[in-house]
Amino acid sequence: MKQLRPAVLAGIFAIAGVLSWAGARLWNSYGSLPGVPLAAPIVLGAIAVVLLATALSLRARLKAQRERMPGAKGVEPLMAARAVVFGQSSALVAALVAGAYGGVGVFLLTDALDVPARRDQAWYAGFSVLAGAAVVAAALFLEHVLKLPDDEDPDHQATARA
Repeated sequence: MKQLRPAVLAGIFAIAGVLSWAGARLWNSYGSLPGVPLAAPIVLGAIAVVLLATALSLRARLKAQRERMPGAKGVEPLMAARAVVFGQSSALVAALVAGAYGGVGVFLLTDALDVPARRDQAWYAGFSVLAGAAVVAAALFLEHVLKLPDDEDPDHQATARA
């Protein structure tokens, strides 16, 4: 399984932000822009907490297993693989959602701050971007915790030196 690259996540965030900003401008010119839900940052924050708790729990279990502590619970490979997939998918979706709310937030900050309800929407969008960044950070940490050591393959080392 390939590791997530922060540059890919940043690219997803930027593209989603630009498209969302353009869509918000277009939608607002034809009618009223739908609001940013208050639940968006709350749900993203909850996902970040679950990812971080999973990473900390698995890190403690792996450390206990490495130190051969009596009664240490190991980590099943299938469970670790599922956790990595959960983290990677959460990071990709969070980058997309945070970019979308970031684009709407930029639109609201530049064009619609004179309306008090829109000001609140800008705050919700900003908190959603921060919560999305927390999901990405927690997912990358989870991936780091579960990263396997590099294989010591002599053929691979010879290729890398050439």
